[in-house]
Amino acid sequence: MNLHSFDREYVDQLVAGNPEVERHFTNYFGDLLYIKLRSRVRSPQLREDIAQETFLRVFSFLRRNRGLDHPERLGAFVNTVCSNIVLEQFRAEGRSSELPDHLADPPDPTAGSESRLVTEERKQQVRRILESLPEKDRILLRKVFLEEEDKDEVCREMNVDRDYLRVLLHRAKARFRQGFLKTRAVGFALLTL
Repeated sequence: MNLHSFDREYVDQLVAGNPEVERHFTNYFGDLLYIKLRSRVRSPQLREDIAQETFLRVFSFLRRNRGLDHPERLGAFVNTVCSNIVLEQFRAEGRSSELPDHLADPPDPTAGSESRLVTEERKQQVRRILESLPEKDRILLRKVFLEEEDKDEVCREMNVDRDYLRVLLHRAKARFRQGFLKTRAVGFALLTL
């Protein structure tokens, strides 16, 4: 029996709900997740919650989709699910400590004509980079970041689910970042002439 057929059989047993395979899976990956989480999450209870949520989501995904297209990548899949849950946790904590929306920003005493000029230049740079992106990326970034449209509404408009929206945003931000770095490199080259 080759390794890939073992991987497929193992995932098939998880999909089928084999208690012995589930126990092996949670013991094996539980140890690995705790090692990973120990360096990222301080609270032992939160580490436990994240590990349990990881197992829940992995089992739900496997059963809903009847396995993985590439069962040999099960470890990477579990790691990615765990990382996403950690990020969600950090975002949730960050949101709970934000200031209320009704408070106005304090005036910046250093905001003079030079800083306004720099701000305007940055706005123009962002516009140029956005215009250089594919239309789908441009629309998505504008809706989510500039217009601050509700993400559920964006999902409906683009006919995608929330998870795929996160993928699209990640790709669009990566393309924007590349464009930004490229313009900075060109600007730096001009300064050194």
